[in-house]
Amino acid sequence: MQFNSLAFLIFFPLVTLIYFLLPHRYRWIHLLAASCVFYCFFIPVYIFILFFTITIDYWAGRWIEQAQGRNKKMFLVLSVIANLSVLVIFKYFNFLIDNMNMLLHVFHIATRPIPFLSIILPIGLSFHTFQAMSYTIEVYRGHQKAERHFGIYALYVMFYPQLVAGPIERPQNLLHQFYEEHEFDYGNLLSGLRQMLWGLFKKVVIADRLAHFINPVFDAPGDFNAINLILALIFFAFQIYFDFSGYSDIALGAARVMGFKLMRNFHHPFQSKSVTEFWRRWHISFSTWFSDYIYMPFVMARRYWGRYAIVAGLVITFLLSGLWHGAGWTFVIFGLLHGLAMIYEFMTKKIRARIAKRMSPWIYGVFSQAATFAFLVFSWLFFRAPTFHVAGLFMHKIFSCDQHFFLYRYMLDFGWFSFLVCLSCTVFVLIVERFVDPELSLLDKSPRWDLAFCIATLYLIVCLGVFDQQSFIYFQF
Repeated sequence: MQFNSLAFLIFFPLVTLIYFLLPHRYRWIHLLAASCVFYCFFIPVYIFILFFTITIDYWAGRWIEQAQGRNKKMFLVLSVIANLSVLVIFKYFNFLIDNMNMLLHVFHIATRPIPFLSIILPIGLSFHTFQAMSYTIEVYRGHQKAERHFGIYALYVMFYPQLVAGPIERPQNLLHQFYEEHEFDYGNLLSGLRQMLWGLFKKVVIADRLAHFINPVFDAPGDFNAINLILALIFFAFQIYFDFSGYSDIALGAARVMGFKLMRNFHHPFQSKSVTEFWRRWHISFSTWFSDYIYMPFVMARRYWGRYAIVAGLVITFLLSGLWHGAGWTFVIFGLLHGLAMIYEFMTKKIRARIAKRMSPWIYGVFSQAATFAFLVFSWLFFRAPTFHVAGLFMHKIFSCDQHFFLYRYMLDFGWFSFLVCLSCTVFVLIVERFVDPELSLLDKSPRWDLAFCIATLYLIVCLGVFDQQSFIYFQF
């Protein structure tokens, strides 16, 4: 079920109403059943994959807590292998087979091509797999007690607001909230609905409208000139932000209405003055997951290997993060570019600090922010391009200095009205989130203004929204 669908418009108020009508001891059952229904809107049989990993991780957590020494690590390893095996089979198996077949062909090994699996990727598999792994890792580290209630643990993995696209919650933040009794709160209702509408506005008014500019260009880049290709890349930077942050806003808002607090996933990412800062502001639950579980062990090894440990940690972390986003070499390049950028910033930190002291802080800040944004736009070419051929065609046409300026025709084909709506709404949202309040909590002090804001946002959504129910971009991960 998608947040921008008619089904969710019925599902959310019905589930919320029943949640508050039920006694506290039955609410976890209701939320777990609702989450199962929510997930089954995609491919119902795939819910058994979730039950498989939930069962393994539930018992692994209990065994890890009771075990000592090597047995403790063994149970953790078995849990991680089970989770990653599901991820590899459904997400990476065909990618591995494709590369193996290519190698067999290159080396002229006389054998039939290895057949592919005819399977569809379960929606949100990477998200709930990583959330499940964070539970067993935290139990192993002693930061979280093993959950004894199987139903509560299942709900931790399947909680419908963040089931298919995060935030990737840690057990310390979410598990205890299922035991707490949440009374109906009018303030939570208004602020939650406000954030949900704000997220839906970013999704259907901006992101989905921008898709009408972007998709034709990436489908046939040879039909467009350099200016059009650059515009499409810049548009995609804003599309992916408004699409994903919009989803996160809806998830956080839906949870808040019922009294749950999920972690914030975005914090002004386009204000970043470096790639390092960007990853502290973008998809925070994901970046902190990789930082804590992949990168930090390399930092701990710095006393033995010095800077080489940091460099190796950055390369491996970002290569894996690129693969997390998709089973393709374009995603590997995307991750590698960010890893190399982080290494450059790490190695030149002192030099850049000296340069900053000799320049006007305002000029250096603007230049750093512009350079970071330019790098992000370029790296997202490999994120969005379906193949290397498409990415190569983009770069060839852009760097070949094709000077034919068909901007007017480009906008005429796709609509000046849509372009002006996207431009004005983008500027409005960025200004509000930058200078007013990213979560609009300023309105909490005045229910009257809060209600007026909700009505006005809903009106704009109805008037300007694109209701072709395009999937959230991160659903594919």
